[in-house]
Amino acid sequence: MAEVAILGFGTVGSGVAEVIDRNQAQIRRDFPEGIHVKYILDLRDFPDSPYADRVVHDIDIILNDPEIRVICETMGGKEPAFTFSKRALEKGISVCTSNKELVDVLGGTLAVIAKEHCCSYLFEASVGGGIPLLRPLRTSFSQEFITTIVGILNGTTNYILTKMERENLPFEDALKQAQEKGYAEKDPTADIEGHDPCRKIAILASLVTGGNVKFKQVPCEGISGIDTMDMEYARQLHCKIKLLGVCRHDQETGKVYVRTAPYLVRHGHPLYGVHDVFNGVLVRGNMVGDLMFYGSGAGKLPTASAVVSDVVECVQNAGHTINIGLSNSDADLFDPMDWEDRYFVRIRKQDLVRATELFGSEIRIVVNENAPEEFAFVTPLIAERDFEEKVKQIPSFMKSIRILKN
Repeated sequence: MAEVAILGFGTVGSGVAEVIDRNQAQIRRDFPEGIHVKYILDLRDFPDSPYADRVVHDIDIILNDPEIRVICETMGGKEPAFTFSKRALEKGISVCTSNKELVDVLGGTLAVIAKEHCCSYLFEASVGGGIPLLRPLRTSFSQEFITTIVGILNGTTNYILTKMERENLPFEDALKQAQEKGYAEKDPTADIEGHDPCRKIAILASLVTGGNVKFKQVPCEGISGIDTMDMEYARQLHCKIKLLGVCRHDQETGKVYVRTAPYLVRHGHPLYGVHDVFNGVLVRGNMVGDLMFYGSGAGKLPTASAVVSDVVECVQNAGHTINIGLSNSDADLFDPMDWEDRYFVRIRKQDLVRATELFGSEIRIVVNENAPEEFAFVTPLIAERDFEEKVKQIPSFMKSIRILKN
């Protein structure tokens, strides 16, 4: 039986232990030897837990046990998670993690260390929760040049936007409902300001390009500025507003464009119908075309299931490194200010003539009878740098939302 250890016995860590025990028969179909949780590292004790006798408080007990083949790092944060993961990999112990912050900042470093010591560093659960996404990217799509990844990567914000759209709720009321249901944290900043999905699209962009894309390099905008009037305009345009992570990879130049922001998504697009706490990710390959991944993007057991899927793959490949295509080199990023998008823009009625002068007569005007004092319009394709310069010249400019390209 393969012995594993869990670092951090919170929501995901306890879920990992539960998945391994409850689905042992299913695990043995692919790995007849079976998997057993030998240690659980945590600062706390859990006297009422069925795993109480496996809890230890010293990482060296785990690292010095020659039976341990895989460590599940579910601690979160950069330290001590990085140090513990690095020490494990240097001993030839594979590491599986759900820690998107660590993967974003130091995933390339840990992947290189794993390769040097004939073990693996896997992080399926760091993006999309229980949705199998990273493994298909590196296996089923290994022959493809991935040109586009566009995804709803945060269930909390998708729930809030769904409530605002369906029930005409103000942002603050929809957020409160999300907190009451346990979908949003007491401090929801990481979700509503886009930090969580931004880390996830950075990880996906890194895998697509083979170079590192960092969270801090990605333009990031959340949903706290979206209001019910935006939702009304979206309906008139036959669109819905979604918080998206966007990655575009140019096959000729190798450059990658990455952004997290609210977008207007047209009716008929695969992401248009992804509602509530669900995630959806559209992947486009140069040969296979469009493929859609959909499911529970978070939650104890879906996320834990993804961690355990990595554990099974690691024990099946003991003594070898599973190539995840990640390195220590930096990706070649496209300057976001040069990227062209169409924009939905809200202004006061008195500035419509000025907007037409700036953006041309081909702009599409949207009139909302519930807001007679204002207008909205849709721009032609325009570089962000040029767009910013033009809206500065509209005195009553209120806000803009990008419109998702095909």
